[in-house]
Amino acid sequence: MAQAGLRDVSFPSIDGGTLEMSDWAGQPVLVVNTASQCAFTRQYEDLQVLYDTYRDRGLVVLAVPSDTFRQELDSAEDVREFCDIAFGLDMPMTDILPVKGSDAHPFYQSIKDQTGFVPRWNFNKVLLGADGQVVETWGAQSAPMSRSVRRAIESELNRE
Repeated sequence: MAQAGLRDVSFPSIDGGTLEMSDWAGQPVLVVNTASQCAFTRQYEDLQVLYDTYRDRGLVVLAVPSDTFRQELDSAEDVREFCDIAFGLDMPMTDILPVKGSDAHPFYQSIKDQTGFVPRWNFNKVLLGADGQVVETWGAQSAPMSRSVRRAIESELNRE
């Protein structure tokens, strides 16, 4: 997917069908590779708070469950049930996808090609601006409600 725009990518949805990045053109999107059996799994709670806080202003938070680091449940159905019961998530979620290596989803291959960023663990975050360009990336240690993440999101939301 050399030099394809990040907004040209689609993801299989955890609920069936597809999630088209182009549907969110003009909106900032925070893409987070997640895992249900990781020490950082509690970040789902803050991701939902972040989504609830900013969605009316246009922010999309996209969770990308991944077993790349061998900490995801066995099926998309198990992930969806876990996230519903434990965290009440209603943000968009993809099916379970690889996020690094030769079989990484095209979104992550494109991010690597354009910025050199590769998730080093679960709950790495990529913020795309309303223009579809990478604004900033964070590792797992950066909490979703951290000042750094919120400041970058607010900056994107205030660009109108």
